[in-house]
Amino acid sequence: MDERAIKKVVIDAGHGGDDPGTVANGITEKDYTLKISNYIHNRLDEMGVPNKMSRTSDVTLSASDRPKKIQSFYGNGSDVLVVSNHINAGGGDGAEIIYALRNNDKFAKKLATEFENAGQSVRKYYQRRLPSNPAKDYYYIMRDTPNNETVIVEYGFADTISDANLIKNDWEKLAEAVTKAIVEYAGGKYVAPLGSNYYTVKSGDSLWSISRKFGVTVDELKKVNNLSSNLLKIGQNLIIPGKKNNKISNEYVVKKGDTLYGIANKYNVSVDNLKSYNNLSTDSLSIGQIIKIPDNKVNSNEYVVKSGDSLYSISRKYGVGVDDLMSVNNLKSTVLSIGQVLKIPNSGEVTNVIYTVKKGDNLWSIAKNNKTTVDAIVKLNNLSNANLSIGQKLLLP
Repeated sequence: MDERAIKKVVIDAGHGGDDPGTVANGITEKDYTLKISNYIHNRLDEMGVPNKMSRTSDVTLSASDRPKKIQSFYGNGSDVLVVSNHINAGGGDGAEIIYALRNNDKFAKKLATEFENAGQSVRKYYQRRLPSNPAKDYYYIMRDTPNNETVIVEYGFADTISDANLIKNDWEKLAEAVTKAIVEYAGGKYVAPLGSNYYTVKSGDSLWSISRKFGVTVDELKKVNNLSSNLLKIGQNLIIPGKKNNKISNEYVVKKGDTLYGIANKYNVSVDNLKSYNNLSTDSLSIGQIIKIPDNKVNSNEYVVKSGDSLYSISRKYGVGVDDLMSVNNLKSTVLSIGQVLKIPNSGEVTNVIYTVKKGDNLWSIAKNNKTTVDAIVKLNNLSNANLSIGQKLLLP
């Protein structure tokens, strides 16, 4: 599997434990920074971007412990991107991005662009100096991660009603905006989330064409995205109304360690089906690659073969004969593949009968009394020997 040389990322959920941070308008900063950070962490995992979190629960990290924890993951190199998530307060509106004195503004600009695409205005992006020593950063998180590329991301002002409502209602959208900026800046391949209700505007798109694509109206698109005009920007993320719980496409994003066999097993499809459906000529995968999953919906009288299944186990599950399964599915052998769809014959199609072994029975007597052969019974029931037990169920041809 291909792995690109990309930056490593540490996601810092600001505050925590005894330090709640900003509390206003139904927002407690430490809770939202943890939710946002968890979201980003999971999305980066999906796209194969190496990342760690400074905290994964509501714990207190002191001003000395937090930088040490951050640097314990990947060290103090310039190839490490530290993103510290916060919610602002003090009067104002919009997002703010603060970047370290040692770094340029490239990543800050990218964050600003993605925030604006997500519908959050950007108040400013800037550097802040320590008044007592202007050569040093104002914030300890930057001073004490001296070689890392460190940014503080303020998602909005909790004490401003409009920002508070945006954060409470659309925090996932804002987190996705930051995720996109991180992935693309870090050198990864960004893929929109599965089941996403977002659409990223491409060259040539218009509100009308997008509305036609997703079966919604232009007015619905404008309302849910708070658009005052029909103007769009390439790269802008739009919410698609009514799509939140529906996958735009049944797709899987390849992660580190994935194989075609593992993905096939996960979705109960065959490797051959995956390769055919995705026009793959080899089993090789790359991190971030999108694999389309064949629709696995089946009728009530159908069964999708899973790992460990056999014709015998399926026949026992549905009370039909192996020969019946082979006949209605035109099978030439008992070999099955994961993801294969089998038709389950109904009672009118079943020709085999079930016989319960009684005291004194043996294969020869059962075969003779039921006008069949021992070989036929052995084959039909996948018997490895002639030993029978009282009460045992046998399929008879």
